[in-house]
Amino acid sequence: MHIARKRFGQNFLQDAQFVRACIDAIRPLPTDTLVEIGPGLGALTRPLLTQIPHLHAVEIDRDLIARLQQTYAPSQLTIHAGDALEFDFSLLGAQLRIVGNLPYNISTPLLFHLAQFAPQIRDMHFMLQKEVVDRMAAAPSTSAYGRLSVMLQYRFQILPLFDVPGAAFHPPPKVTSSFVRMLPLHPLPYLAQDEAKFADIVIAAFSMRRKTLRNTLKTYLQDKDFQALGIDAGWRAENLSVADFVNIANYVPVNQ
Repeated sequence: MHIARKRFGQNFLQDAQFVRACIDAIRPLPTDTLVEIGPGLGALTRPLLTQIPHLHAVEIDRDLIARLQQTYAPSQLTIHAGDALEFDFSLLGAQLRIVGNLPYNISTPLLFHLAQFAPQIRDMHFMLQKEVVDRMAAAPSTSAYGRLSVMLQYRFQILPLFDVPGAAFHPPPKVTSSFVRMLPLHPLPYLAQDEAKFADIVIAAFSMRRKTLRNTLKTYLQDKDFQALGIDAGWRAENLSVADFVNIANYVPVNQ
């Protein structure tokens, strides 16, 4: 029996009802290029391979890799051994469908890593901590809305699908989980001319979320600039939409 490793954030989905709900939400087709992050003990892997002829998997745990290699032929399952945070998903082609029960301890950096491959992705379906999904999908002027909301909603439509209790996993996490669908936006509804600057401005705005924009963005904007943009300098970062952040980034001079 495999002992879940805390350092890999392993909580294995084992409830058949929720496994079926995940597969029904993904709706895999034989022609799909499907990639599973962290297949673990194969709760999703097995039913996926009953509907598609081949699956890519990214797994870091050597013991689990050995178990998967003993269970599935290379013609069925291509295992990419290593850290998903460092994996180049663009190597697998275009129109990728990415799925997984993501390790909760690296979920946020992993989502940011995956965002850079959005042009090659068709959709993504992930099991995540409910709190993270709530932040991903949060609307402006709510307490859950933050940097994660803005940066992911810039590239994706976020669709929370259903919640999953801790008892559906082994070992059971102390939190509720949620299954979420992420659809890349093509084309982007609001295009930042310099995406690095856009990201820096979002970071600065949320660095002290109780402070007003006049304080958090003083490196970028003066009162006259806020007026030109039609933004109240007395607002906080959580009051700005994704479009507002893009407008600020496109307004600020290139060398600033």
